Amino acid sequence: MAGDTAAPAATTPKDDKPAATNPKDDKPAPGTTPVGGDSPASTVNPDKVVEPGSQKINVKPGSIDDVSAVGNRDIGGRGVGNWYSTDYEIKMGKSYAMEVEKSTKFITDPVVTEYVNRIGQNIVKNSDCKVPFTIKVIDSDEINAFALPGGFFFVNSGLILNADEEAELAGVMAHETAHVCAHHAVREQTRLNYTQIGMIPLIFIGGWTGYGIYEAANFAVPITFMKFSRDFEGQADYLGVQYMYRAGYDPQAFITFFEKVQALEKRKPGLVAKTFSDHPQTPDRILHSQEEIARILPPRDQYTVTTSEFDDVKARLARIENKRRLTDSKDGKKPSLRRASTGTGDPTSTSSTSDPGTTSSGDDKPTLHRRDDSN
Repeated sequence: MAGDTAAPAATTPKDDKPAATNPKDDKPAPGTTPVGGDSPASTVNPDKVVEPGSQKINVKPGSIDDVSAVGNRDIGGRGVGNWYSTDYEIKMGKSYAMEVEKSTKFITDPVVTEYVNRIGQNIVKNSDCKVPFTIKVIDSDEINAFALPGGFFFVNSGLILNADEEAELAGVMAHETAHVCAHHAVREQTRLNYTQIGMIPLIFIGGWTGYGIYEAANFAVPITFMKFSRDFEGQADYLGVQYMYRAGYDPQAFITFFEKVQALEKRKPGLVAKTFSDHPQTPDRILHSQEEIARILPPRDQYTVTTSEFDDVKARLARIENKRRLTDSKDGKKPSLRRASTGTGDPTSTSSTSDPGTTSSGDDKPTLHRRDDSN
């Protein structure tokens, strides 16, 4: 269950400011500036084990770099870069969550759902989020997870089945949680408002659907909820590493799983959801995460890498999925019943064309006639 780690170097990310395309605010989000680093991005080794605190630096208390301040920070809150209130985010997220739930099949096994919810709630408790989270497991082979504004979180069963350790699952969930904590969806919306100010009505449905719809499975949600800009993805990495670390997990798993996902997509195209693979762990993102682990995370003696419960839940989920596939396969091979023709081409037919006493209602139902006993 324990796993220590080992490390490179990192540049101190800048303090967080609301990210908007306001001309007065051109600073990139923390954790996304080019690494002023010790090695070019092209030479980054994603398999390098990085030890937290191996090159510890002093950080500004209460800043986005201060892991001890997690939970007391307001990352991307309402202001110049975010025009929307938390209540609005919850209302909006709930509306789209209901759309997802109308047309999506979920895993309802209580053991699986309770476990995934517990992992997620532990991360939320160790994050900067100020909203309660609702976490559900979607029955899908695709590797994916997404969180809507206001804390409506969906995890695909395919993500759980393709993770080798609990820390890998926690890393992905921490990254998606960070998008909610940092208000990335509404900050993306605010950026769009800046570019088209005066043209876009700031109303609930109309204000969002004009920017494109992401259609996945059978549901549709605004694309700004699913695909984030490069700097917001980088910030979600930066915060996600902190959240999983605070929750007790080995932060190295954050890097290894995203690398694994890219390899899986090459071997099995289509296994990874498009929105999940649209922002790959590029060398500079990997280096940022390695630097963050080395410089701002205090060293620890122990981390949770995996648990026997994770293995048990994964095996249970695999049985559920296999049973579902078997059922789907059998359903596809079931014989279909077809009503026999009653036309004159049927030699056994006693249709109205051969029996003048027969009346046809046109609904193909059998008609009973009194037997003629005169013979």
